[in-house]
Amino acid sequence: MTDTDIIGQASATCQLRPANSHSNICASLCNKHVPRAAKSILGNCEYYYQPLHDEYVKKSGVSTWEPFKAWATVWNPWDDLEVAQRLLRNRDRLIQANSTTGDWSRHANFMMRHIGCGHEPPAYYVSYGYYYCSTYGVKLHPRLSLKGQKWLELARRLLQVNMDDGLRQNMMGDQIDIICKIAPKRSVSMEWDQFELEVSPDKFKKFAFDTHVPAYLDAGLADLGVADLMKIGGQPNIEEWLDKDTWDQAIASGVEVAKHKANKALEAVEAAVDAALRTLTRVFR
Repeated sequence: MTDTDIIGQASATCQLRPANSHSNICASLCNKHVPRAAKSILGNCEYYYQPLHDEYVKKSGVSTWEPFKAWATVWNPWDDLEVAQRLLRNRDRLIQANSTTGDWSRHANFMMRHIGCGHEPPAYYVSYGYYYCSTYGVKLHPRLSLKGQKWLELARRLLQVNMDDGLRQNMMGDQIDIICKIAPKRSVSMEWDQFELEVSPDKFKKFAFDTHVPAYLDAGLADLGVADLMKIGGQPNIEEWLDKDTWDQAIASGVEVAKHKANKALEAVEAAVDAALRTLTRVFR
């Protein structure tokens, strides 16, 4: 890609005033071209968001899921001028493909490509992405077997690999295909206007959720023992299971696990599924 191939637009206006008075300059930038992430950051929670903003850090530490999710959809990261200035000073490195600068994240990269143009970073980056990557991982990882821990680490990486791959495909055209190697029927295929996926909040959330199942399965979910499956199934914040997208990914993953285990330990899997269902359905009582 050359410098002249950047997809986006920028504008600035300046009004002439007397030499002894100040002039305000309004500038905006909208660059929809999503650069690739550095391979070294894939698998790290900071891929989605580097927790630089004090408001985010405080909110993520005390809120339950539903209030936090609602807050993340209206939070304006530009309100923190100190952080905004810090990112702007490092903008050239933050928007590079394969950037390894310390403050890089999908969230910060988006901010530096969309300045004053009205586009907001996908709420997914700071809510489902970073919040669950960090919270889920910290709480679940030590409870799993060694095999389960390796599954969690690989699944986390594949979630981000799938996201990067989908964004890359949207830079090339309207078709996005994420292949599930373990269960091809669970592959993801969708169409969306070229360059528009990341700036379409609802479509982006659906895309991100749809790519979860291929990541979980390709990481080896169906090969885990019953004890690990029960811990994984019972881990997400119970409030999140009111979300249709989460039910869809849980059902899809569960179907494939059940198929894989059917000839080996059907009774044990049924018990694990039953235990998970009892935990999940408590929210409806």
